[in-house]
Amino acid sequence: MNGTDLLPLAVGLLIGIAALGSCLGIGNLGGKLLEAAARQPELKDQLQGTFFLAAGVTDGAFIIATGIALWFATANPFAG
Repeated sequence: MNGTDLLPLAVGLLIGIAALGSCLGIGNLGGKLLEAAARQPELKDQLQGTFFLAAGVTDGAFIIATGIALWFATANPFAG
């Protein structure tokens, strides 16, 4: 068994773990946004802007991990 036999598993884990982390992070962030907006309704617009910035960074990490995983799947750097 060599590195190319485990490549599909590694790609699936890389995409799956990144997706799980991104979904949990954005869900937690959304919950905190609702709590903060309920406590300080006058800051809703500022909080929403901060939320979209943080959600974009969190989602960007998932997109980068997916890109790297798909790159490994198509151009295997471990093949000798």
